[in-house]
Amino acid sequence: MQHPTTSWVNGSLVDSADAALSVLDHGLTTGDGVFETMKAVDGRAFAVTRHLDRLTRSARGLGLPDPDHDLVREACAQVLAANPMPLGRLRLTYTGGIAPLGSERGQDAPTLVVSLGTAARRPDTTAAATVPWRRNEHSAVAGLKTTSYAENVVALAAAHRAQASEALFANTAGQLCEGTGSNVFVVLGGRLLTPTLASGCLAGITRQLVVDWCGAEETDLPLDVLREADEIFLTSTLRDVQAVTRIDDRELAGPGPVTTKALAVFTERSGDDLDP
Repeated sequence: MQHPTTSWVNGSLVDSADAALSVLDHGLTTGDGVFETMKAVDGRAFAVTRHLDRLTRSARGLGLPDPDHDLVREACAQVLAANPMPLGRLRLTYTGGIAPLGSERGQDAPTLVVSLGTAARRPDTTAAATVPWRRNEHSAVAGLKTTSYAENVVALAAAHRAQASEALFANTAGQLCEGTGSNVFVVLGGRLLTPTLASGCLAGITRQLVVDWCGAEETDLPLDVLREADEIFLTSTLRDVQAVTRIDDRELAGPGPVTTKALAVFTERSGDDLDP
């Protein structure tokens, strides 16, 4: 059960259960919004600068005004101070604000919400499932972290029906792309590989740190690589580095040596620097 928490909504701290937005908010009516999720450990958020930079890139991609980073940092600090917990999911949501009932944006200021929920440490291994739907790498919102998440909700539900914790997509070219909320890495012939951003995947914060810290190569990969890879792992804010030991009906031994090393490096480096 989720404990009662306090959220920050457009300048004020409020009870999360009672926090309210207008029914005319464009984030609600059209999904016109962007968001970030950060890991918070003992009241301190990880990689805040990288997350705020990506929030700005996503906002610009939608044509929203740049978020005020100082304001967002202050909102995060207030929410973290108001909700002591050992491990939390800190969520920033930034929308087009109040607007007409349609695609056209209104003249009101954007909406900014910061909330914190409890999180459990993820298991070391997991199962993933491929889904028949494709990411559109040519989309106007490809690579943006928008609140238009229904595609992911449907895909993740399908993965859960297959007793998996994540769904993996190909893009329209049939290349491996990403999960609903994660990036994917494979080990092939001793090389650590991950899809390029041109595949349409999100520029994951954990993904980039693993590329930088572990020497992973970014390359185009066919979806079928999941049938051949020696190791597969997922990365995300709350998964960190998580080994995949089953993909569809294929079992993998794991975590393998490359995955184990990547997790060790990530754990050490992220522990040394909270804002890499």
